[in-house]
Amino acid sequence: MNKRAFLRELFLTAVATAHPTNCLPAHLPVPKKSSRIIVLAAGKAAGAMTEVAERHYLDKLRFPANRIAGIAVARHGYGRPTRKVAMIEAGHPIPDATGLLAANRALEIAGYAKRDDIVLVMISGGASANWIAPAPGVELADKQALTRALLKSGATIVEINAVRKHLSRIKGGRLALRAQPGRVLTLAISDVPGDSPTVIGSGPTVGDPTTLHYARSVLQRYNLNPPESVMRALSDPANETPKPSDPIFSLTEFRLIARPLDAFRAVESAVRNAGYECEFLGDRIEGEAREVAAKHAKIAREYAAQGRRIVLLSGGELTVTIKGKGRGGPNQEYALALALALDGAPGISALVADTDGTDGGAGAADDPAGAFIDGATIPRARGIGLDPAAFLADNDSTGFFEQLNDLLRTGPTCTNVNDFRAILVDRG
Repeated sequence: MNKRAFLRELFLTAVATAHPTNCLPAHLPVPKKSSRIIVLAAGKAAGAMTEVAERHYLDKLRFPANRIAGIAVARHGYGRPTRKVAMIEAGHPIPDATGLLAANRALEIAGYAKRDDIVLVMISGGASANWIAPAPGVELADKQALTRALLKSGATIVEINAVRKHLSRIKGGRLALRAQPGRVLTLAISDVPGDSPTVIGSGPTVGDPTTLHYARSVLQRYNLNPPESVMRALSDPANETPKPSDPIFSLTEFRLIARPLDAFRAVESAVRNAGYECEFLGDRIEGEAREVAAKHAKIAREYAAQGRRIVLLSGGELTVTIKGKGRGGPNQEYALALALALDGAPGISALVADTDGTDGGAGAADDPAGAFIDGATIPRARGIGLDPAAFLADNDSTGFFEQLNDLLRTGPTCTNVNDFRAILVDRG
């Protein structure tokens, strides 16, 4: 197997480990005969999670079909054929009117829950954008403008979601309040560094430790000037989120069913089985993509100089402060910066991609997942007249790798445990 194929197989191992088919069934609750199952799912894995849950209840347990209902919303292109639960596709990362419809419907259905009902909330990366229910006085266009500004600012996912929670009728624990007195069980696939339930999908079923004051401070920190309606909402005490100490959350349950760490442990095993050493740099790495790439390039060079045969693995969620007008995402930007930092160093190759199958882009299902690089990347580029540094300055990593035919295109994976980075050091 050549190096590119090997790296691709490692990526697919991570994806398979976190796919609902493999991680969800063991966590699905056994309903009482008198129960209804109300499914409320959102995020890039929502379609697959719902499909797996329906198969479990309808085919394996033979649970009555008329006692299952709900709604699932996923990013455009990530829907799956469901039988009893309505499936909707909506905008991501910029929310759209379909996401607004899905969130309003989820809140309506949650309000029907009775004491013996199981409210099965299944969330995954992308849920924050897919469930868009603006606070009173805030229009969808205002939330869209704010989301665009936050994504360009370099703010972390924790900071972005803190703002989102205080401008929503569904995030920050509010869905759990709406679903009472039903039994709320949340099953989550984590896409955030640290796996905090309050951050995954903006924590719709858990208490929120952040405050309106903190949300306002995020906007100030990044010098953002949102629409006036946003500032009014962030100054209104009525939009403060319910806190973890609220007794209502003692009646709910939250389970992580897949984490980035789980995916990397499976990949680490595959690396060692292939005869390589493996160093796991962590699944919670944050920071500016090009800066992290420079640090990782230094480590790879040191191992190459020692003649090691080793794979460096890392995950997390990197950010890009957008100053140019190009196309790309944090994984492709990291890959381009890594290639520049390595500058043709022999024996080093890498695959950098988002486990959801799309990295940045315009929100289309066929956007690239990431990119491959090796010692020939920069010489090949310069050989056909490309200036890698100019592409990086313009945040145009997609444009760069497109011309080299080095993009990874997988299409929707229907899961999401965030960034996947594998650097292979091997002169063989």
